[in-house]
Amino acid sequence: MTHSDGVPMPLSLSADGPLAGAVTVPGDKSISHRSLMLGALAVGETIITGLLQGEDVLATAAAMRAMGADIVRGEDGRWHVHGVGVGGLLQPLVALDMGNSGTSTRLLMGLVASHPITATFIGDASLSRRPMGRVIDPLGQMGANITASPGGRLPLMMTGACPAVPLRYVLPVASAQVKSAVLLAGLNTPGDTVVVEPVPTRDHSERMLAGFGAHLTVEAAPEGRIITVRGEAQLRPQTLTVPGDPSSAAFPMVAALVVPGSDIRISNVGLNPTRAGLIDVLRAMGADITLHDLRDVGGEPVADLHVRHAPLTGIEVPPEMVPSMVDEFPILFVAAAFAQGRTIMRGLEELRVKESDRIAAMASGLSAIGVMTQELADGMIITGTGGEAIAGGATVPAHLDHRIAMSLAIAGLHARAPVIVDDARPIATSFPGFVAMMERLGARRQGPAAVH
Repeated sequence: MTHSDGVPMPLSLSADGPLAGAVTVPGDKSISHRSLMLGALAVGETIITGLLQGEDVLATAAAMRAMGADIVRGEDGRWHVHGVGVGGLLQPLVALDMGNSGTSTRLLMGLVASHPITATFIGDASLSRRPMGRVIDPLGQMGANITASPGGRLPLMMTGACPAVPLRYVLPVASAQVKSAVLLAGLNTPGDTVVVEPVPTRDHSERMLAGFGAHLTVEAAPEGRIITVRGEAQLRPQTLTVPGDPSSAAFPMVAALVVPGSDIRISNVGLNPTRAGLIDVLRAMGADITLHDLRDVGGEPVADLHVRHAPLTGIEVPPEMVPSMVDEFPILFVAAAFAQGRTIMRGLEELRVKESDRIAAMASGLSAIGVMTQELADGMIITGTGGEAIAGGATVPAHLDHRIAMSLAIAGLHARAPVIVDDARPIATSFPGFVAMMERLGARRQGPAAVH
């Protein structure tokens, strides 16, 4: 059963006093997806510690099993992946159910594109509304045969090309998922597959491909980052530790900044520079965030965060920051709601085609609970309270979107009347322990139980 089935589960959080304590957040979702996929393409056993066990990542694991990989979770929590080798994916006997995961869908399409198999991709109602055309185009150029539903959406059937045609592809939009799909397709494509990235995006795929032994180069050029992967690769199994997801850490971090008197620590947070834009933006607004014990875990920079309540001031967020924090804008909107003055955020067109239209969803949700918002075609302007509690007192829709649900729940922590999120079940896609973590920090759940 996916989170979109069954009876909605409302959620309302409040804070009777400061948040305090030390918590960890789930493993990074982007790295978790890629570790399963690349482990399944290596020959031998890959061992993964700290894998996120949300619904999205479990959908990736199920899909790789359906294509021949042996993937099991040990009693100690470590995951063991016995791969089939590049070129060794098997014909799946069932449709690949991606649930709510756009990342799983787009990256797995890249894998299938250069293997001689046919796969059908299906998903829940939210995922089935999301366009796949930006991946269909380059993979079609490489030779894959793709039949999609109207608008380039799921359900979708793909037959891979073998051999696929190597491609030099200039990304028309900043998208780590499109870049990764093309690079993954290139693993089983003769010759060199090249992606030109005019605007840098998260680089987990490049780091992990190199770590698994792919012949990959990255060079800077006037046109952008040029990433080249040599095909017919032989990947080596790895022992990996997945750092904490910075996108998940964003929720307790902003909660501590807006609830007066709060003082918390968040351990083992990944700080890949292509993902850490939110911390820079919050600091520019006056946030008190200190990094401790900076270290390297599995090729990724990691630190512990010490976050204390601080008065925030509205700023104009530089558009060039967007790729490094695109998933964090819903919770940044919440921080802006409590800042002094206006926060102006533009260049966010990508948010229109996420699990929901995140600009429209957050603008309507925040307006309903008393926040002054101005929705723009490519962003939002928010006039904050200067640290005062917002009005609250409304039920707001999550739109089947985990980040909308968590962001609006955090907004309710400093509200004069309850903020009720209509359905918290989507949170399980990325952060199954969200409510329990917030309760450990001192938040109080009101009303029916939602996500444990």
